[in-house]
Amino acid sequence: MTFAIIAAGEGSRLKTEGVTISKPLVRLQGIPMIERIIGMAVRNGADKFCCIINEESTDLREYFVSREFDIPVKVIVKSTPSSMHSLFALAPLLTGDPFCLTTADAVFREAEFQRYLVYASGNTKSDGVLAVTEFIDDEKPLYVEMNEHNEILRFDDQKAGLKWATGGIYYFSPRVFDVMDGALGRRMTRLRNFLRYLLECGYAFHGFPFSKIVDVDHVGDIAVAEKFLEEQEAPGSGESPRRG
Repeated sequence: MTFAIIAAGEGSRLKTEGVTISKPLVRLQGIPMIERIIGMAVRNGADKFCCIINEESTDLREYFVSREFDIPVKVIVKSTPSSMHSLFALAPLLTGDPFCLTTADAVFREAEFQRYLVYASGNTKSDGVLAVTEFIDDEKPLYVEMNEHNEILRFDDQKAGLKWATGGIYYFSPRVFDVMDGALGRRMTRLRNFLRYLLECGYAFHGFPFSKIVDVDHVGDIAVAEKFLEEQEAPGSGESPRRG
């Protein structure tokens, strides 16, 4: 399995609050966030890893240069206008087989991530499986409507009675890149709009419920994320949904 991380954001909110390092290098329980995610990926079957970082993140570039990893690592250094463009920049490295993609600031429990990968890799009816959660702390969440089989019916920027939101973890078929040119032709600039476009094009997605996913956008989120990781996982959390 190829594992990819989008880490090309500027982390502007943390910077305005006094954090001087690149956001993916912020430590949780003494470990940089990006290192924590890579470690989980390796322990759960990743045999290749790729990442995109922006041109200003010299400390993050040095991190990759100075580290040795147990799997092949490819880093793209490129500033992009959106997470969608970051994904498209990674596309040449993600062809052939399904891949797992995360954002660099998503904090989740490994046990749930493991169940998610098992479910996603066995879900042959889907073009992708997205992590969803009822714990919504993102400033601009992307809400999800699902049916009783956890098939995703629509994405919405407004809550409008919806209880689930995306959590920054995705398992995609490389087939999603087949409509990349169409998305660029429409001048889309956000990953959420690309997800909507994929549904419009007839792609099928399922949601996988996580008990909680924390986004680290502000200094206060660091303490929240550390407390979350210290908490014992609740029985039954992150159970695999039934396949439709």
